Amino acid sequence: MPRARHRIHRDPYGIPHVWAPDALALARAQGVVTARDRGWQIEVERHRALGSSASFLGPEHLSWDVLARRARLADTARRCYEALDEGTAAWVRAYAEGVDSALPEAARRAPEFDHAGLRPGAWEPWVPLAVWLSHHLLFAGFPAKLWRDRVASALGPEAVASFSTDGPGTAGSNGWILTPERTTTGAPLLAGDPHRFIEAPGVYQQIRLACPEFDVVGLAVPGVPGIAHFGHAGHVAWAITNAMADYQDLYRERLRRIRRPDGTTAVEAWGPDGWEPADVRTESFQVAGGDPVEVEMVETARGPVVLQGAIPAAAEEEVTAAGASGAVRAAGSGTGVDEADASGRGTALALRLPARVLGSLGFDALPALLRARTVADVDAALDGWVEPVNVVMAADTSGGLLHRVAGAVPVRADANRRGLVDAWDPATAWSGEWEPMPRGEVSDGRAVMANARGVATPLGSEFAAAHRARRIAELLDSRPRWSPADITAVHTDTFSPGAAVLLARLVEPLAGLSPEAASLRRELDAWDRHMGAGSRGAAVFAAWRGALARRLAGDPALAALAPRPDDPEIFLPWLSLLGRVGHALEGLTVPGALPAAVDVPAHARAALEEVARDGAPAGWGETHRLAAWQALPSVSPSPGTPALEGDHDCVMSSSSVPGLTDLSARASAARFVWDLARRQDSAWIVPLGASGLPDDAHARDQLPLWLRGALVPVVTDWNVLTEEESA
Repeated sequence: MPRARHRIHRDPYGIPHVWAPDALALARAQGVVTARDRGWQIEVERHRALGSSASFLGPEHLSWDVLARRARLADTARRCYEALDEGTAAWVRAYAEGVDSALPEAARRAPEFDHAGLRPGAWEPWVPLAVWLSHHLLFAGFPAKLWRDRVASALGPEAVASFSTDGPGTAGSNGWILTPERTTTGAPLLAGDPHRFIEAPGVYQQIRLACPEFDVVGLAVPGVPGIAHFGHAGHVAWAITNAMADYQDLYRERLRRIRRPDGTTAVEAWGPDGWEPADVRTESFQVAGGDPVEVEMVETARGPVVLQGAIPAAAEEEVTAAGASGAVRAAGSGTGVDEADASGRGTALALRLPARVLGSLGFDALPALLRARTVADVDAALDGWVEPVNVVMAADTSGGLLHRVAGAVPVRADANRRGLVDAWDPATAWSGEWEPMPRGEVSDGRAVMANARGVATPLGSEFAAAHRARRIAELLDSRPRWSPADITAVHTDTFSPGAAVLLARLVEPLAGLSPEAASLRRELDAWDRHMGAGSRGAAVFAAWRGALARRLAGDPALAALAPRPDDPEIFLPWLSLLGRVGHALEGLTVPGALPAAVDVPAHARAALEEVARDGAPAGWGETHRLAAWQALPSVSPSPGTPALEGDHDCVMSSSSVPGLTDLSARASAARFVWDLARRQDSAWIVPLGASGLPDDAHARDQLPLWLRGALVPVVTDWNVLTEEESA
């Protein structure tokens, strides 16, 4: 009998356990099971990476498509694939082949394909890299530099810090490690939860990958082979959080259009040495229900132009032909063009990012992680990682511990991190060197990572507030030893340190309130500062916080920061004055943080009176509900809007936009605890379920457990699994 190419088993929650005789066959099988479980999801992701999703999802997706193509995601992915080690390239290729082989049948089972009139396209070998780039293009938040530039221009550079996410952050992730002496088992424990946009199906895929070389359980990204971020290989386990490093730059570019002697046109950019040729092309975008849209794409020596206005034509007297190429002489070589002239020309913004500069994403680390047996193996695998930049923790069965940053951060001027910089300024150029990746210690029996300032501080400019990190450390220190089952007490903590700060600063000092507002203040005084779904105090606080955010954002002194008609649609979340104020209330309400004309105590008083007049819900969960994103919500009904515990600065994080909406689109995309004593005592959860098929029994069976912070067991005994296929 011929040997099976792969076997697929399922646990009681439909989580796939995949076995194959070797690593390449396993990669192909991972592609097969991912296509079957998440076919619609990964095909949408392929189109998003290619900048073609509007062709079947409609015009509201066009702004993303234009950004994806302007940023040259597909071209960068091809370059990175071609630079892979031969073994890694074969491994990625096997995964793509597995997807390709199973996707046609998967599409017949997923109703979204028929509804959208879409047929699966080919998964070329570089597509998984493009999907990864697409997921993480905005991960480091380069559009925040547009906001910082706006604040600096309107209120002065010193005002930028007041709007920083340090007070508090909009989102993030939690992770912690406990050393053997702090656990009931005498072996390390690793736990956490990544906070990302909640999608249906989810952004993480619970999976087990096993072959004679390795046996790993973890959270994969659908469309990408291996287990990059959260994995347990039996002898070693690892997890990450966003390091909040700044590794993407935005350059102000001055562009001009010239006419060559042969009658064709070209685009040039003003660089440190004068006018330089730029790559230019026009691409067509198909839009469902609309006409095709043509967009000009430009790339300068700094990088792809991601924001572009009209490009002015150069005056005839400025242009001097130079040989058959039609190149134009640089300023100072007889054209009469100088920097002052260039500064008045059309403005564009070019994006420079490590993956495009290096031609690498660091994907050679992925198969190496699967083979890791010690923290030293994890450490070595991640030495070549590029982006996103992460804080990594790992532990192994011999007691080894790892706490480090992994990724590529360019050495360049501090101004590059703070905001927009000029392409023609030599001081803003990347040096060609890369920052050393910092390492941290595991002291007092534990270490915590929660996007706050810490091990990654030298690499960033904005971090999350320290609230979550401090709270997790406080909880971990509340008992001498922890078991895997105990960890949910940390995952589910709803205490809001930020609420305590704002109330002490702005509400407790208020005097002369109306009887109704004074009654509300007494409710807030008695409230325990926990953002429980059924908490009336949490509901009153959130209503007051929202009213305060709206009043501050509407203050005339901040009018220059208001949204503008020409703000790019794709960057609106970063340029929303209300959103920025709502998430920065703690920093903005420090005395002196805002212009003197802004009377913060008066706004706080008026906000409380507003809530007293208009009322507040009986419980926080009445308005604080889950709003998961779906590509075609009419075909794949959402799980409703269930009430959520927590808030954006709670350990049990669920982010909304104070003042705009209490609905939460961002929360824990997974929770896990990795036990290094007995892997079968590990546990995990995702917001919805293992299947992406809307009518599947496992599409949403984990949701009730996720809502209350429970976990499902990691099954390791093949004998208790249900075999689905042997191929």
